[in-house]
Amino acid sequence: MKNFSKLALMALFIVSGLFVVSCNDDDDDRVAEPASLYAKLGGTTLVSDPNNPSQMIEQGRLSYRSVVDSTITLIVADVLDGAEGNLGEHFAPILSEALSGNTTNVAILSKNLTDFFSANTGGGATNVYTGMNMVAAHDPAQNPRMGRKSNDANYDKFIGYVGAAAGLNGVTDPELIGEVVAVLESLRAPIVQE
Repeated sequence: MKNFSKLALMALFIVSGLFVVSCNDDDDDRVAEPASLYAKLGGTTLVSDPNNPSQMIEQGRLSYRSVVDSTITLIVADVLDGAEGNLGEHFAPILSEALSGNTTNVAILSKNLTDFFSANTGGGATNVYTGMNMVAAHDPAQNPRMGRKSNDANYDKFIGYVGAAAGLNGVTDPELIGEVVAVLESLRAPIVQE
């Protein structure tokens, strides 16, 4: 798996800052509101849900869910391969259940992360996050699905997994990846508790 260095991800973050300029019929220039990250990932356009073809899903939500699920898969693969510095201890309760055939909490984790990112990046009223706040969600004393607290190195590795998962799902535009990294960096303080 290709890891993204913090420096490379921060460079992508710095590169993101796209503003769209629009002109009306009077030719006076105005700065339009930049499209939300959710809109850039497909927005509210309805598409067939590949996990349930009889249902429709917003493309923005599907994009997030795809990256979230790929991130979970990459983390699990590193844990199973015994990769150095893997995040297995953080997800030990969920991984233990999943390896014994119970994927309920993996599905909850996927849904919660998808809800969180969709709701907080412009997904609108159809996307609502009702899970724990970020401090509680990442504190094993408050969340039994969390195995241990994270430090900066753990979080850097997680961001690397997200970057790799984004690439696996066709999200390769450096500006767009920079926006995703900016969202992840904005969450560092409540998540990193060690």
